Amino acid sequence: MAAATPGPLLGRDGEPLFAEPWQAQIVAMATAMIEKGRFTAARWSESLGAEIRRALADGAPDTTATYYRCVLATFEALVKEAELTSAAELHARKLQWIEAYENTPHGQPVTLNAARLPADANGGLGGG
Repeated sequence: MAAATPGPLLGRDGEPLFAEPWQAQIVAMATAMIEKGRFTAARWSESLGAEIRRALADGAPDTTATYYRCVLATFEALVKEAELTSAAELHARKLQWIEAYENTPHGQPVTLNAARLPADANGGLGGG
């Protein structure tokens, strides 16, 4: 009997948990940071809850998109707090991704051009 091909993870409402690959990736990175002891699960939970409350208080809709924007903002804040990267490094990387996105032909995967990366591209989040 052949094994069934796994489908997307589903939420309680039956909808996929991740609408975009980056959403699964940011959750996986946060989980890895917790497992590596970069921040605690309690700190993650408290920070994410505060970020969601702030977003909703500011008028953001209570949607999955808002949730994942909060996940991303929380992750960025905690990696800066843990001194895994600086605000300047994070900003520079975001600009690189924007440039890559804007210069990638439609339908092609967006990737960073290795020649444009700083010499210490793996120093912050990927190191040790």
